[in-house]
Amino acid sequence: MAGPRHVLVTGAASGIGAGICELFASAEGARITAVDVRADTLADLAGRLRADHGADVGEIVADLAGADAAAELLDRAWRDRGPVDVVVNAAGIYPATPFLEMTAAQWDRVQNVNVRAPMLVTAAFGRACAAAGRTGSVVNIASGAALRARPGAAHYCTSKAALEMLTKAAAVELGPLGVRVNAVSPGFVTVDSAANPVTEEYADAVSANPLGRRGLPLDIARAVRWLAGQEAEWVTGTVVRVDGGASAGTTALPLHWKGTSEVQTA
Repeated sequence: MAGPRHVLVTGAASGIGAGICELFASAEGARITAVDVRADTLADLAGRLRADHGADVGEIVADLAGADAAAELLDRAWRDRGPVDVVVNAAGIYPATPFLEMTAAQWDRVQNVNVRAPMLVTAAFGRACAAAGRTGSVVNIASGAALRARPGAAHYCTSKAALEMLTKAAAVELGPLGVRVNAVSPGFVTVDSAANPVTEEYADAVSANPLGRRGLPLDIARAVRWLAGQEAEWVTGTVVRVDGGASAGTTALPLHWKGTSEVQTA
């Protein structure tokens, strides 16, 4: 009987990434390799998973804006902790930068963390799986921002749109190797994130949806685990929108007009 799966999660220290780590650890006893740039917060997560779930957790502190760090991450985890079964690219940054104030450095850092790093990690995973004759699953964390722009987020929105296409492109090329690549696109999720803080005013404005509540990390983690599991073995190249229906439409608008006009009733 196969042992527990080895799940590598980037952006693992808090928020959605932490929720994904916790669900894999608690629901199936998965071995977790947790990756984040924040060493103290990452250590707190690992300690909590060990204490609450007896989890086997490894920690890698890395800034994925650096090409070398991203390119070497998968190989390091595979070498030090054994073959990886699931990769979750959850690391992402969301600065607030008005378009007319955007610098090349600000733009590049967002693209490097949010798009280039997942590409490099996924490519390394595909090579490792092919060399070992193993199958695997990648789940990228996208965003509703891929479909709808927001003030101060041109770099972020662009990166998430690119990540969705990267998901499809990787699925096409890695599918014949037995590696599935999918994405989960969250709506607004309530997290306490020092990396990507938002105001309550912003949260209120962006979180309206037909189901009437904000998302939780567990909502996203459940979708990730399903996509990475056997029940989704014929699913690849897709984006699952877990957003309370926000991408279907908004409940934040009134009826456009009360009643009907003469032309409409004629």
